[in-house]
Amino acid sequence: MRKFSSLAVIFVFTMAGFGFGLLHAQDASQPSPRQPAQEKSPGPDVPAYHATRSKDSLPETLDPSQFPDQQTKNAYALAAKVKNVLYQQPCYCHCDKEMGHTSLLSCYTDRHASVCSLCQKEAVLAYTETQKGKTPTQIRKEIIDGKWKDVDLSVYETPAPSN
Repeated sequence: MRKFSSLAVIFVFTMAGFGFGLLHAQDASQPSPRQPAQEKSPGPDVPAYHATRSKDSLPETLDPSQFPDQQTKNAYALAAKVKNVLYQQPCYCHCDKEMGHTSLLSCYTDRHASVCSLCQKEAVLAYTETQKGKTPTQIRKEIIDGKWKDVDLSVYETPAPSN
């Protein structure tokens, strides 16, 4: 009888755990009221992004001067110039799952991109491709295809020329 009671207790706790997990999963699938809804990813491995330009004003990126190294300063400066494009891009460090980011722009509204070379490569790619006249949709395809892996960040280790 004691063995049966122990098994029953274990069963009840296990089922309760599954129930809480299911509730949490359903909660996580609902967009937060303070964050705009994200576009559905085209595949299971594509991180969060927005498919269209924001109708609201976008948050500011952090001031590049607060970072000690030139590469990070340059990445944040470039990001500030293409906020609308970054808003429409996924970030392959998967900070959407780990930090709740909704797009690549989120990495530059906090300090995350200062410690993530992947975020920096994606932002540099987005900036350079924008300068070539590519649309956010075209840039997104390049990011999804992994073109950011070819970005050489060492080019951004020196101060950018003033415009």
